[in-house]
Amino acid sequence: MEKKRSTRHKNNQTFFDKVYKVVEKIPYGKVTTYGDIAEACGTRAAARTVGWALNGAKESGLPCHRVVNRFGALTGRLHFGEISIMEDLLTSEGIEFDSNGCVILEKYLWIPPQYK
Repeated sequence: MEKKRSTRHKNNQTFFDKVYKVVEKIPYGKVTTYGDIAEACGTRAAARTVGWALNGAKESGLPCHRVVNRFGALTGRLHFGEISIMEDLLTSEGIEFDSNGCVILEKYLWIPPQYK
């Protein structure tokens, strides 16, 4: 019989739960990256898994629109229904974009603290 691998961590929280806790703390007018969230949750290499977690959180009320890729690109915008919603939400918070349509990370990046 094959052992089933658990997605639960020592503190009995899933990785997705940790992601949601970090996302809910992203300040208004700031963004963070999938990789920074993964690192705060203990696994920098899990940036793609952070994206999967956020895809499942569309109706959660979490500020998922504040999560961008490592270049500041709005890679999650397709999951908001209308393609411009993510940009509109960020713009309404005063966040600015460069000529390539990426968030100016030097100005708006928030690095989450390590998850405990």
